[in-house]
Amino acid sequence: MKRTLFAALLFVLGLAGWRARLTAPDPTFLLRDRHGRFLAEVGATAGDEFGYWPVAKLPQRVVLATIAIEDQRFHSHSGVDPTAVARAVVVNLRSRRRLSGASTLAMQIARMQHPGRRTYPRKALEALTALLMTVFHGRDAVLAHYLRVVPYGNRVHGIAYAARRYLDKPVEDLSWAEIAFLTSIPQSPARMNPFLPLGRARAVDRGRRILDRLLDRRVLSDEEHELARRQIAELVVPPPGERPRDALHAILRLERALQSEPLRIKHCAQPVVTTSLDLDVQNEASWIVSQAVERWRPRGAGNAAVVVLARRTNEVLAWIGSSDYFDAAHAGAIDYTGILRSPGSALKPFLYALAIERGSITPASILDDIERGAGGITNADDRFLGPLLPRTALANSRNVTAANLLARVGVDEGYAFLREVGLHDAEEPARRYGLGLSIGGMPVTLERLVRAYTLFSREGRLGDLIWFREQSPAEQRRLLSEDSTRQIALYLSDPLARLPSFARMGALEYPFPVAVKTGTSSCYRDAWTVAFSTRYVVGVWVGDPDFRPMNRLGGYRSAAEIARSLLLELHGDQTQGLDDLSFPPPRGFIPIRLCALTGARATSACDRVIVEWFRPGTEPVDHCRAHVRMTVDTRSGRLATAHTPHDFKEERAFVDLPPRYAAWAAAAGLPRPPTTIPWNDAGRSHDAPSLASMATPRISITAPENGIRILLDPETPPEAATLALRAVVDPPVPQIVWHVDGRPFEVVDYPYVTRWRLAPGEHVFVARLPHARASSSSISVSVE
Repeated sequence: MKRTLFAALLFVLGLAGWRARLTAPDPTFLLRDRHGRFLAEVGATAGDEFGYWPVAKLPQRVVLATIAIEDQRFHSHSGVDPTAVARAVVVNLRSRRRLSGASTLAMQIARMQHPGRRTYPRKALEALTALLMTVFHGRDAVLAHYLRVVPYGNRVHGIAYAARRYLDKPVEDLSWAEIAFLTSIPQSPARMNPFLPLGRARAVDRGRRILDRLLDRRVLSDEEHELARRQIAELVVPPPGERPRDALHAILRLERALQSEPLRIKHCAQPVVTTSLDLDVQNEASWIVSQAVERWRPRGAGNAAVVVLARRTNEVLAWIGSSDYFDAAHAGAIDYTGILRSPGSALKPFLYALAIERGSITPASILDDIERGAGGITNADDRFLGPLLPRTALANSRNVTAANLLARVGVDEGYAFLREVGLHDAEEPARRYGLGLSIGGMPVTLERLVRAYTLFSREGRLGDLIWFREQSPAEQRRLLSEDSTRQIALYLSDPLARLPSFARMGALEYPFPVAVKTGTSSCYRDAWTVAFSTRYVVGVWVGDPDFRPMNRLGGYRSAAEIARSLLLELHGDQTQGLDDLSFPPPRGFIPIRLCALTGARATSACDRVIVEWFRPGTEPVDHCRAHVRMTVDTRSGRLATAHTPHDFKEERAFVDLPPRYAAWAAAAGLPRPPTTIPWNDAGRSHDAPSLASMATPRISITAPENGIRILLDPETPPEAATLALRAVVDPPVPQIVWHVDGRPFEVVDYPYVTRWRLAPGEHVFVARLPHARASSSSISVSVE
């Protein structure tokens, strides 16, 4: 029997000792926007309860008020107040019901840490726990812990959090009236809810009694007491803040960011977190997105997402995860800033920047857009714009030039660079995407894409997005030179360079400097735009949650409109168009006028001129020779001579491009220079020497590719199932003969383009000169 009692006693002591630990959930966070406006309470680990903020140094006023109302003999007992216990026993026995308690602060902590039914055995266990708690930790620690965990209603715990939540001030700044008001709440948090008029009145009434008690104990002077009673009667509790409906995805993203260990440790000591968000920008962006998506719903747009950054700091000002969080029909609860989608052409600036950085191209390089590019990639509009400078090729978002450029730089190198800028984690090998990297073959998220574009907005330095005003920015890595990124900014902000693919005065043009790049994925499933001005970076995605195609709703006609509406609102002081419309060129570079077709220095004969910037000593030195002015005989269109009558002479401009542009130039209607003189002195016609060299012509077949395999489509009419035959002859000749399988097929005039009807089998194609031995290499094609 004694052993049993002893064992039971040891068990009770052990249980009480275990319960005597001072435990509390981690502090939660009170989020505010950059201007101090309420955003949310986040970080709760104990159900839906918030607060639990530790107070490094307890304000003396709070200590005195708490002890006066909750535990008057706190400093004279060891966790259990015998006087209070005796008084409670007498009162309860006389009334035959429980009217008075005797809980000290330590006993209240024991009950809060291990709640349960209020029975006498449990009360005895709480008393034992309180004794051990006071012995183990000391009175000051017990008092501090009480003020950290005590409930103040509305899921608020701790005096520090209550001061912020109800009165919007730090606990150190509380007046006597405010302390009395807050100290009154823990007795009955539900009945004294400060957010309800009746509850607030009850708290004020009890607060007055607390002030009276403090006066009786001479804690307050008569003057302080009178002032506090007046102030508590006039005390105003701000209305409870609610999570902004338009910022729910942003709040969830902030909560995830706070879960990172470095940020949690940093903010635990100061749990009032001022975020980078600007509710004004957030609300404006949300309104623009919701209106736009509603307008485009008939065309298949299901949702949209927007990210807005401060350009100088990378601070996140707005984060729109969907057009409506509560729109279940369009999966509005999904945050589309973090969903992998095909970016279309939005990755092209990174490939151009890499090529410029490595010297693979210069601003004067000519990129061919004359036929399908490497890997058979063609342009979205099925047009070819001919020889292009990098500025024009990127601004027009040509797929062919981008694919050829990636082939020149190297797929592995391009893929590695896209990893460096944070667009992927190398979970797949580069060969999975191949040259498709240049046209959106690799999916990305809007968050990653916007972060990557800060490489251009911050002139070559890449840094993380900043979510909190107190957050120390991560070390920025320089991945590109300032010169390369400034060139890209000039290309993307030039409205003239976008012609003819993108019309003037559309969604890409602004009354102030803005660099813009759009992207559209296959079948219009995704529409993208990333734009940056001198102040902001804006990223937009529009698409359908189920990856269904939209009705010709690309980046230019959807996402770009959202970006433009938002930037015009953000730059409200610059909408008059009085600012410089361009970004600064690379430092120390000089402007050079270039011919848009050749990349050589422009002459008076060049009809399209572009100003490009070069480091001194690297600019082109040769002048354009392709654009020439010649005097022709208007009767024949051939070169005039000294014997041509004056009335039939006319000076005309001509374009003499290298032979590989023959088919494109003919299709574009560019005038070729005349090659013969009309009449000799005797009045007889004769041929004159060609402007080109009279060397033996070299013939190269450019289409089809050697070794390709073609599958016949049974649904294609036979007359429509044809194969394009194209060749380059240098120097040009009037005609060539196409041979198929050893037999002449067709005599074709300059520029030597024709089509051959597909027939099953193995076929060999050769291009020859008529009445000459010169011929091309043979090309083999398999048709099945």
